[in-house]
Amino acid sequence: MIRVVVVDDQELMRAGFRMVLGAQDGIELSGEAGNGAEAIRLAEELRPDVVLMDVRMPVLDGVEATKRIVAAGTSRVLVMTTFDLDEYVYAALRGGASGFLLKDTPPADLVSALYAVASGDAVVSPSVTRRLLDRFVSAGAPRDEAVLDPLTDREREVLVLIGRGLSNVEIAGTLFLSEATVKTHVGRILAKLGLRDRVQAVVLAYETGLVRPGQG
Repeated sequence: MIRVVVVDDQELMRAGFRMVLGAQDGIELSGEAGNGAEAIRLAEELRPDVVLMDVRMPVLDGVEATKRIVAAGTSRVLVMTTFDLDEYVYAALRGGASGFLLKDTPPADLVSALYAVASGDAVVSPSVTRRLLDRFVSAGAPRDEAVLDPLTDREREVLVLIGRGLSNVEIAGTLFLSEATVKTHVGRILAKLGLRDRVQAVVLAYETGLVRPGQG
């Protein structure tokens, strides 16, 4: 059973998520919050598997709430936005969110995303994530490419393709490798670079210049 807390300042939006999640046998809606401060309190109190977090809210926005929840290690965070090019979303990804969804995401995709995040994966929509990073990566301080020194040449190749938004299956086809081999490479990349998931790998690939805006 996946335990989820929904955070949104709009009651109507929370009601919609309540209906969708309530119809799922494997998901329990553990609580609801109307702002980031309430989200932090509920995450600490309930320790849900996933916090479904709006980014634009009063009192405390979803970016700061995401940072604090991730830092506390209480839950993983999946952020939601109305706009796919939203500086708040990029900030939330940098702050440790495990991915993001548009608020008009079909219910089946929302459920799949919650399962993915709860299992430790990240939700990366290649086209939207790339556009976000293309627009906002320049806002952050660039990272020294020397952080990539622990990687082998093959692992760098794989990281480039992760940064371009390719799935493991697509990377396998591009590099003529088995999917299992790609998964092994991805795991080693994350471990060597101290990254939590693919979202952080995508961000790092851009911040070091390994992948540049406009590439894809």
